[in-house]
Amino acid sequence: MSIFWIHLKKQALMVEVFGFKSMVFMVVLSIALLVLPLVLPQLPPPPMILMFVPVLVMFFLVMLVFSHKSCPDMIYTSDTKI
Repeated sequence: MSIFWIHLKKQALMVEVFGFKSMVFMVVLSIALLVLPLVLPQLPPPPMILMFVPVLVMFFLVMLVFSHKSCPDMIYTSDTKI
């Protein structure tokens, strides 16, 4: 198969996954993200404490990844007896 046909299949798949409205929304959102920073006035920098929020969130996520499970052999069942 040539690369051209593969490219056409990928485009057809994108049209199947995303509808016309969602594609228009993504295009408008992309244009807004490109134009609005040029039009709007510059904002002052945030307080220093807010600059640490993404760092703390990332630290928490890394700790979650490397922490061990407390009950590794626990099995969950959906049996309910009244």
